[in-house]
Amino acid sequence: MDHFQYRDGQLFCEDVAVDRIARDLGTPLYLYSKATLVHHYRGLADAFAELDPWVCYSIKSCGNLHLCKTLVEQGAGMDVVSGGEVHRARLAGADLSKCVFAGVGKTDAEIAYALEHGVGVFNIESEPEFENVAAIAQRMGRTARAALRVNPDVADSKTHAKTTTGAKATKFGVDLERAPAFFARYGKHPALKLTAVHIHIGSPIYSAEPYVRALDKVLPMIDDLREAGHTIDLLDIGGGFAADYETGASPNYADYAKDIVPKLRRFKKEGGTIVIEPGRTIAANAGVLVGRVQYVKTGGPKKFVILDTGMNHLIRPTLYNAWQFVWPTSVAPNHTPERRGPDQPMPGLETCDVVGPVCETGDYLAQDRALPPVARGDLVAVFSSGAYGMVMASNYNALPRPAEALVEGDDYRLIRRRETYEDLVGPELEVEPQPVTA
Repeated sequence: MDHFQYRDGQLFCEDVAVDRIARDLGTPLYLYSKATLVHHYRGLADAFAELDPWVCYSIKSCGNLHLCKTLVEQGAGMDVVSGGEVHRARLAGADLSKCVFAGVGKTDAEIAYALEHGVGVFNIESEPEFENVAAIAQRMGRTARAALRVNPDVADSKTHAKTTTGAKATKFGVDLERAPAFFARYGKHPALKLTAVHIHIGSPIYSAEPYVRALDKVLPMIDDLREAGHTIDLLDIGGGFAADYETGASPNYADYAKDIVPKLRRFKKEGGTIVIEPGRTIAANAGVLVGRVQYVKTGGPKKFVILDTGMNHLIRPTLYNAWQFVWPTSVAPNHTPERRGPDQPMPGLETCDVVGPVCETGDYLAQDRALPPVARGDLVAVFSSGAYGMVMASNYNALPRPAEALVEGDDYRLIRRRETYEDLVGPELEVEPQPVTA
């Protein structure tokens, strides 16, 4: 469910016409709906309320400070994977004691920064990382809490190989079989308290079944660790819940919870804390990318709609072969979509590729897509772009990144200004020229 709907042929975000916002702020533009963001957060939190979990929003999915602040106001913690994301969580006002720090390559500077500001849990991915975090904590005179990221060798067949993280032979976590030895070696460390377990099997996951399979492996392991004398008082089950890139493609939160919650009741009843790390499922349908048609051309049998935005601002289609709904923001009544999906039974549609300005053949947002006719100057929306959109945008071809705006009811505001040419070169101009030596 989201708050992007057509009314009399015009796309609205909540109660504001998208064309009006684009006229005022220009394109390309990332546009977010506050009501949608809050709706998805609350829906997930309510579905899992019996477990009273830490709902740690995954900043990597969409990290704009104004959106993070909105979620913090709803009670969210944060899932961070870098020092920069720790900084964003701080500026968003998050309770860092309810933040989890994941990632396989944490640097010494990032670890120290997180320790200094009291990040609640370090998700540990390897033996060398544990030793490094522990050593830094000791040097700083700090104590911290660690969760061992365990690889349960579970994957969802619908998850793209590049976002599958819970199968063996990925760079993430340690194999399930190594966990007992890991706890035996590090479980009593005085500076880094190893009292938690973390799993994350990938994203998106389209049913509860892979989570259940992972828990069926991990929960008995936790029982064995406790019998061996180890304290395990926190279990982080990761994120990965799906989003509706197509209408009705993902389960609702109650569908996930009805199978996952029973598996975790005993752990919770015994005093354990549950952590979940949603990102895509909250942010994806809360945002669209709006671009303007620059040219319409033909090449051989192909028709191309060329926008002022492309893979430089939304890389998912070319990186993951991801399908996202693309449609003009202003259409005739007979071209108003009833649902978002690849098959639109309407007269007068034209098959085309929707592409961007980047000098790469892979610069496309949609291929062989049936769309209403468009002309230079028309606006096109790429739906479900709130997650892994702006956060993965680049300045390739020296193209500035878009502005971002947030709609609330019948009003909207800029939450990130559009980059300028000066922004592109500023860090280079700030460097003193150095003499060239032979």
